[in-house]
Amino acid sequence: FFFFFQAEDGIRDAQESRGLGDVYKRQIYNYPEQLLADKGVMVIEHADFDGIERLAAATGAEIVSTFDNPERAEKVLGTCKLIEEIMIGEDKVIKFSGCSKREACTIVLRGASSHILDEAERSLHDALCVLVSTVKSKRVTYGGGYSEMTMAKACDDAAKSIKGKQALAIEAFGKALRQLPMIIADNGGFDAAEIVQSLKVEIEKGTPAAGIDMNNGTVGNMKELGIYECLRVKEQALNAASEAAEMILRVDDIIRCAPRRRDRA
Repeated sequence: FFFFFQAEDGIRDAQESRGLGDVYKRQIYNYPEQLLADKGVMVIEHADFDGIERLAAATGAEIVSTFDNPERAEKVLGTCKLIEEIMIGEDKVIKFSGCSKREACTIVLRGASSHILDEAERSLHDALCVLVSTVKSKRVTYGGGYSEMTMAKACDDAAKSIKGKQALAIEAFGKALRQLPMIIADNGGFDAAEIVQSLKVEIEKGTPAAGIDMNNGTVGNMKELGIYECLRVKEQALNAASEAAEMILRVDDIIRCAPRRRDRA
């Protein structure tokens, strides 16, 4: 229903073609708007182009600027089950439900303050980026702390066969990896020390896909629970953390500037 009607004949043709809505980028004058309303056609004006593109992707419509080719109506018309105006907070928005293509959607974030909204938006953006990376790479690993505990076990095994101070660095790296399952358990309000120790025992036994079950606060099977993580994101996080740790270790000293004197008037 991305048609820009300019005459009454166009409205009649639209009604015969099951056109129920008209989204327009610019202003629509009162007379054409009244003609559209008489035919039961909803009119939306001053729509931004990005929104029109997303709406076209969701409804399967084609963006057009003229009604010169009515024979293409079946190809350019989009469909959805319901169009309604709703209130979100103090703002009025147009809601399209039951879209045919479903290639785009809108996520509404609510919060008590702007800081909470910013944090929610950042978390949502990170989650979408992880999904995009997962779709592109198509390689995943088990979540719930399984990969971190497995890498920590490999670090402990490698440290036993290395002499000198390098072994201490490898052991410290493995200890840092075990902090991630601790944080996961702490965020769920569980006893992190007990769960991580139980997970460590299962990893040492060679239990496949063992991880933290956040629903029950126990060690569960990540394959059965369907908990996976993107391998590419995991690799990038480890590389970034390792580079940050190396930069901190290279700092020999910290120079602080003396505070500026403030003379009383």
